[in-house]
Amino acid sequence: MTVVVFLITLITYSQNNPPSQYDNKKGKKEAKRERINILSRQQEEGELIFNKQSVFGIKLATDGYGFSYEAGRYKSNRKSLLYQFEFSEKKHRKEKKQAASFNQFQVNSVIYGKQNNFYQFKAGLAIQQVIGGKGNKNGVAVSAIYGAGLIAGLIKPYYVDVEDNFNQRIRKTYPEIIDSGYIELGAAGFTVGWDELKVRPGVYGKAAMRFDYGRFNEMVTAIEAGLTAEFYSSKVPQIVFNKERQFFFSAYLTLLLGRRK
Repeated sequence: MTVVVFLITLITYSQNNPPSQYDNKKGKKEAKRERINILSRQQEEGELIFNKQSVFGIKLATDGYGFSYEAGRYKSNRKSLLYQFEFSEKKHRKEKKQAASFNQFQVNSVIYGKQNNFYQFKAGLAIQQVIGGKGNKNGVAVSAIYGAGLIAGLIKPYYVDVEDNFNQRIRKTYPEIIDSGYIELGAAGFTVGWDELKVRPGVYGKAAMRFDYGRFNEMVTAIEAGLTAEFYSSKVPQIVFNKERQFFFSAYLTLLLGRRK
């Protein structure tokens, strides 16, 4: 009888006294340790296993710069589908800043002959194919990236502040400034000209290699090096008295940072 009473008391006590906060913390630490062990084993096997990933990038190209975002979806141990978005500016190889005027310790610069700023918004799909695993937690995963998509090319007039023959300050573009007698004072700035924006639709294709050296598979820390080809519906004027182009080809390097889940 005594034994029965003891067991009933023990069961009642256990039900009325849930695990302590210490036990909860211990359990969380053990779960975290186990997760790290799983990630380490995946790295040793050379796989990038995840459900989805979000990655931001800073891009430097042979003809400009840009910022990107991609959302990835896991398809198999070696293949993922990437939804990619990018905003960038494409510069002409002959663009060169020079001083236009000096005012109160400030040098106002201008890009001589620049007719338009040329921006691009890209949206496309790409495949990430793992071709070399990390091997260990300090290794590098190598992937091939190939994809294509659509472009909205944005052409914004490049305005310059000038002084006319009557000493009035006005804004003009370079087709109007050259051989006009205007005195150039400096570029009007990024915010000027957006109300005259023109759109050039286009398509692009890309091929690249990505080197992911993040410590664990759940972190994305990578460098991507590749080539991009772009074709627009019509030619884009960038610098006066220079050949307008419809097809652009460039090399680029992108720093990528993000997370996988």
